[in-house]
Amino acid sequence: MTEPAGLRLGPLLRYAGTESGGTEGGGTATVWVETGRACTAEVRCADGAGGSAPTFRIAGHHYALVTVAGLTPATTTAYEVFLDGDRVWPLPDSGFPPSTITVPGAPDTALTVAFGSCRWAAKPEGEHDPVGPDALDTLAARLAADPSADRPDVLLLLGDQVYADEVSGATRAWLAGRRDLDRPPGAEVADYEEYTRLYDESWLDPEVRWLLSTVPSCMIFDDHDLIDDWNTSAAWLAGMREKPWWRERLLSGLMSYWVYQHLGNLTPAELAADPLFAAVLAAEDGTDDLRAFAALADADPAAVRWSYRRDFGRTRLLMADTRAARVLDEDRRAMLDAGEARWLREQALADPGSYDHLLIGSSLPWLLPPLIHDAEGWNAALCRGDRGERWARLGEGIRRRADLEHWAAFPDSFAELARLISEAGSGPDAPATICVLSGDVHHAYIAEPSWRGPGGPVSRVLQLTCSPVHNSIPRVLEVGFRFGWSGVSRAWGRLLARHARAEPPPVRWKRTGGPWFGNQLMTLTLRGRAARLRLDQARTDGGKGGGKGGPAERRRLVTVDERELSGG
Repeated sequence: MTEPAGLRLGPLLRYAGTESGGTEGGGTATVWVETGRACTAEVRCADGAGGSAPTFRIAGHHYALVTVAGLTPATTTAYEVFLDGDRVWPLPDSGFPPSTITVPGAPDTALTVAFGSCRWAAKPEGEHDPVGPDALDTLAARLAADPSADRPDVLLLLGDQVYADEVSGATRAWLAGRRDLDRPPGAEVADYEEYTRLYDESWLDPEVRWLLSTVPSCMIFDDHDLIDDWNTSAAWLAGMREKPWWRERLLSGLMSYWVYQHLGNLTPAELAADPLFAAVLAAEDGTDDLRAFAALADADPAAVRWSYRRDFGRTRLLMADTRAARVLDEDRRAMLDAGEARWLREQALADPGSYDHLLIGSSLPWLLPPLIHDAEGWNAALCRGDRGERWARLGEGIRRRADLEHWAAFPDSFAELARLISEAGSGPDAPATICVLSGDVHHAYIAEPSWRGPGGPVSRVLQLTCSPVHNSIPRVLEVGFRFGWSGVSRAWGRLLARHARAEPPPVRWKRTGGPWFGNQLMTLTLRGRAARLRLDQARTDGGKGGGKGGPAERRRLVTVDERELSGG
């Protein structure tokens, strides 16, 4: 007798919408699951909608991405998951509300977008968490306790969903049971199987598992999904390729990202047209097809696109790949290769007047504290050889030690993005707001640019940075980030720019909110041309510290800032 398939991980609700973007036609959704064996996964909705899909196999694991059809726009329906006819979700004796799918209605319906980055998996119930309560876990606990409370329409996870190079004590012990940690890469992830452990640890958290089953999510990688400072420079990459363990780490990281994160970023129409997804579904075992794809992404990054576009009514999201799409040659260094830059431009400028808000997802902030921006531009000039070979060698060492690898470290790309934002935000059809959404830097802030000289966009442009969801920042870096916005630091930055003989950037900017430190999430509420921003931090009744440590009601989200970004 065949054993029940079993639900290993998920479900994750990844997409919910209408392909047309309006109320005409039916709504669709995608639901991702990992199962214990090959089977047919089925989603059944309370309103009669549903869908099924066979599992596909990667490296001994089985997955399905089910497209749910027949949903009614402007409605919410509960759903259940079945494997070979056996109900596996909700879990037996679940204390959580039913998982639901909400399909948006008219394009001008209000949209709520929550976002953040950098999440270590939360500690198990009852264990002390030295970095404090997990903001995502705390949001989930609040919504589960009050199903009628306002919830995000979509969750944007802007990088470092898992940490391949900074594992928990429990994962370290698990790794030690598989191999000798005295041999490289030591207590870091080495292969695909070890990546699956990271996702299990992160997404099997009961509150987070329920939240991801009922709030659609969009994701993009950052460096720690692979390794700290991934693709910092050509010299960095050459050094990593000499390490015998790096290739397997890279291929496994890209393969697992494709399975666990990237597939769900695609709409049903994009999935139906994706040749790799078709090949993996058709194969008895899709491992070789996916591994060849990952190898291609390593050998020729321009041949693969991880960036994507999602339209939510009259809000357009462009999620940019700021890690794998880099050009690292010092004489033509760019944050985005030519194809990626062209794609971003085309998507931002397509169908003017069709959106009221443009969101550009970039795991790395575009606008940094001015001193840090100038330091990165100065360093880029040194590494390029503008001050001679000796300075270039010194610059490479500084770049790696100080993590100088944001947009400012790619000056031409920084300026190109400024020009694109200005063009997208100009003219009679300009959106009300253009927001660059970022994480990475383990604190939150709001910055607003102004363009040098005449012209500039009519849209309100903002850098909205929110990080971490669940992590920490050394005190010395906190002090440094605060100082980086000061008037004194701006003078230091001008000295660095002068030494680098750097051209001034096309924009000036100022901090208009923050910096805020803690585990946190930002939420944008977009209604017509109006936009409102809220920042919530996870706290415990005793203050900022502590982990789950007890009943869920001890953890709470505290609103520390709320403001209007644009009027209606």
